[in-house]
Amino acid sequence: MRIELATSPGSAERPNEDWVSVALPASGQGGSLVTLDGVTPPEGDYGCVHTVPWFTARLGGALLELSVSRRDLTLTEILSAAIGRTADAHKDTCDLSHVRTPQATVVVVRWGGAGDAVEYLVLSDSTLLLESPGGEVRAVLDDRIDRLPRERLRTHASADALRNAEGGFFTAAADPGVAGRAVTGSVPRAGVRAVAALTDGAARWVDMFAEGTWAECVALLRKEGAQGLIDRVRAVEAGAAGSGAPVRWKLHDDAAAVFAEL
Repeated sequence: MRIELATSPGSAERPNEDWVSVALPASGQGGSLVTLDGVTPPEGDYGCVHTVPWFTARLGGALLELSVSRRDLTLTEILSAAIGRTADAHKDTCDLSHVRTPQATVVVVRWGGAGDAVEYLVLSDSTLLLESPGGEVRAVLDDRIDRLPRERLRTHASADALRNAEGGFFTAAADPGVAGRAVTGSVPRAGVRAVAALTDGAARWVDMFAEGTWAECVALLRKEGAQGLIDRVRAVEAGAAGSGAPVRWKLHDDAAAVFAEL
């Protein structure tokens, strides 16, 4: 088994709000990976005394621990429990009903022994890639935010009206019930050669900059590793910044990637 992971802040002036980790149980059977992309709130009060990195570390730690210690629970149940545990950690000091309370996108993958399944969960706009033994790559996406008209996301107020709301998009915040909104599934382990989880800062190599396909992204991860993909993204961003053309998207974003050959 080969596993590589890397993360990089979008700016040296701001803390990295992405979180990524992998756990391999001591039994040697299976493992789990968790990737979170913390949602940066706009300037102003968001009802919480804690930072987004505090939230992603708490939520990510709970997800990783539960995904390997509670194999009797589904990933949906694990996400629900992890959100509840994290909310309990700051409900006495913070207004968790605030629409911008700290939140994150989520990817969780769990696999067992050779005869078991590879289970997955995706919530919001991070990306999961599943590579078959024959080299075919399938992207598992929660594309609800991409299906919304851009004008409905143009202002903070209009985006807030759609955040964790029916007809909008969902992130892991303070409501355990949002776990039921995640995209979930499973694949026989024999049908998966490798998996990759990317926050949108790393996935932009494909879906924003069109530097390659998802299959080519997996090939790049295999050849150059997780940091190699992030370095490629930073190079494209630097070229766009130096071109003098107007930039219509966030120039730099936190980026995290994990690649696991099972």
